[in-house]
Amino acid sequence: MGYLLRLASQRHATIFQKHAIDQLTATQFTTLIRVAEQGDVSQNHLGRMAAMDVATVKGVVDRLKAKGLMQSTPDLVDKRRSVISLTPKGQALIDDLKAMGLLITEETLAPLTQQERQTLITLLRKIS
Repeated sequence: MGYLLRLASQRHATIFQKHAIDQLTATQFTTLIRVAEQGDVSQNHLGRMAAMDVATVKGVVDRLKAKGLMQSTPDLVDKRRSVISLTPKGQALIDDLKAMGLLITEETLAPLTQQERQTLITLLRKIS
C-alpha cells in the first residue's frame, strides 16, 4: 500500500510542478491558500492548519516573505508571537492558485470515473 501511495503522490507532484505558478512548492501553495482562507494567523496556528512542524512552517513563511507574498508582524496582544498575513502581491495570486489547484486535481484524477474520484477522496480523508 505504501508503495502505491508513494507512486500516486509522485505522479501528483509531477503534475503540480508542471502547473506551478511563481515556482511555488506544494507546501508554499498550501500555506498561501490556508492564510487566504483563514485570514491573519499566528505562525503556530498556520503550522497546524497546513500540517507542518514549527521548523518547517518557519522556513516556508520565510521563503514566501522573500518572494514578497507574505508578511509577519508582531502580535499586538502577545509580543512573542508573529501574525502572518498575505501581502497585496500574495492576495493577488490567490485566484490563480485556486484555479491551478482545480486544474491539478482534475489532471491527477483524470484516469478515474466520477464515482471512483469520490470514493478515493472519501477513503483518503478517512486514513488522513
